[in-house]
Amino acid sequence: MEHQRAERPDAKRGQPLKDTNLDSFRLTSTAAFFLFAAVNLLAAITAPIQDCDEVFNYWEPTHYLNHGFGLQTWEYSPEYAIRSWLYILLHSLPGKIVSPLLPQKSSEFYLVRLLLGAVCTACETRLYLVISRFVNSRVAVYYLIAMASSSGMYYASVAYLPSSFAMYAVMLGIAQFMNQTGSRNFSWGVFSFVVGATVGWPFSAALITPLLFDSLVRACINHEIRIFLQSIFDSLVATSALVAIQVGVDSFFYRKFVFVPWRIVSYNVFGGSSRGPDIFGTESWHFYVRNLLLNFNLWFILALCAGPLLIIMLAWSSVNCHRLVWQLPYWRILVFACPFYMWLAIFSVQEHKEERFMYPAYPFLCFNAAVALHLILFGVGQMGQNATISRILPARLRLIISLSVVLGAVALGILRTAATVNAYRAPLEVYRPRQRNESYAHEETSLCIGKEWYRFPSSYFLPNNVRARFIKSAFDGLLPGQFSESPKESRFPPTWIVPPGMNDQNLEDPNKNARLLPGLDCVQC
Repeated sequence: MEHQRAERPDAKRGQPLKDTNLDSFRLTSTAAFFLFAAVNLLAAITAPIQDCDEVFNYWEPTHYLNHGFGLQTWEYSPEYAIRSWLYILLHSLPGKIVSPLLPQKSSEFYLVRLLLGAVCTACETRLYLVISRFVNSRVAVYYLIAMASSSGMYYASVAYLPSSFAMYAVMLGIAQFMNQTGSRNFSWGVFSFVVGATVGWPFSAALITPLLFDSLVRACINHEIRIFLQSIFDSLVATSALVAIQVGVDSFFYRKFVFVPWRIVSYNVFGGSSRGPDIFGTESWHFYVRNLLLNFNLWFILALCAGPLLIIMLAWSSVNCHRLVWQLPYWRILVFACPFYMWLAIFSVQEHKEERFMYPAYPFLCFNAAVALHLILFGVGQMGQNATISRILPARLRLIISLSVVLGAVALGILRTAATVNAYRAPLEVYRPRQRNESYAHEETSLCIGKEWYRFPSSYFLPNNVRARFIKSAFDGLLPGQFSESPKESRFPPTWIVPPGMNDQNLEDPNKNARLLPGLDCVQC
């Protein structure tokens, strides 16, 4: 769709505004890329696994496809089928291709992480470039600082989770909606959100709602409703092809027709009182406020302030806001600020809460924070026009205070990341030497895990003839079982076999405990 410029009469249609003052504050795309890449590379190598769902719902099925064995959760039972094998297949192929060249299985684990970091880097850089070109170059730099320094992004960038995949797609979608050079950007923007919702996490589709509404309103105002509908049609065609591929892959793996995104929504929204997410634990309404304060510190506070500041400045725009040199119309900046508030409100009222549920909204959070910081610094700069304030707070002092606050937020983020890496990296280090233990070389054995089963870093850290087993602990929910192993001469693991003892109500199955397995002496574990 074509978009009108509202800020400067000299701007050409579809072209970003130029401003020499902003050019001096611009960071090159190459510099931004290498900064994002350095942070994500470090995260891929050092970040601990924060969520046991990442291990049991994603790393273990990937290990199963590539190595023939692994732990299976109830979600992968064909009886329930609420996890997509297409998402697993996309991540298993790189490891399968290069595994003969790698010295040990954990190298395959880190390879996949590095690829996730590379994809995230590309998406972050793309959004940075679009913000710089079509919004404001200073806002782009603030966005880069927030993304690169926050503890939340450090972990989300390389997490093997559908919510992280959705976050990548959201970044590409935002970039396409901000780009004003043609109708194809709108179609690709919609499709990016669709990819994140179908292959990744279905609920992430909610983030596109304000952007679609804005596009529809502008199409009506500009008499471009036909172009809008054509763009929607193009997106639907691409979506249909993607859904066909996903249904085909998942139906092959489960040996029955399944559309996994719908099954995920059905279980989580219409599961009933004995099913659904709430049976896995609930938190108070302010859980995400506390979590985001820890992971984003000042940036989260700024993100909350962006909307009110934009409204205040919008009311002031006829006199002063032209000095901010927005490339987009002012009200469109407000539209891009809305999804974060909507997402935070929706998930704050849900009783079941997890940190990873916020991942798709992280790009919007950092964008909001960058906009708010730009507005505040603009306001601080305007203080210099008041003679009294200028005497009390000279320009240099205002600059020092502003830099101190921003650098303080960066330091807090780095310290938070360093502290969590240092405190929670033990499982990755403890299990790594077991791959090289020669006592496991000629016999099949078991590694028994007790009450800290949720810290198990995946079978990638065990030799091929060692299986992880669980012993009885205080945990009384449903533990993972074992995927059905195929004969060595088989080329494909039997993912369609219904495992015993699975249920969707988190009810304990005693047979998942190793001490009840025949022929297994857990005294030696």
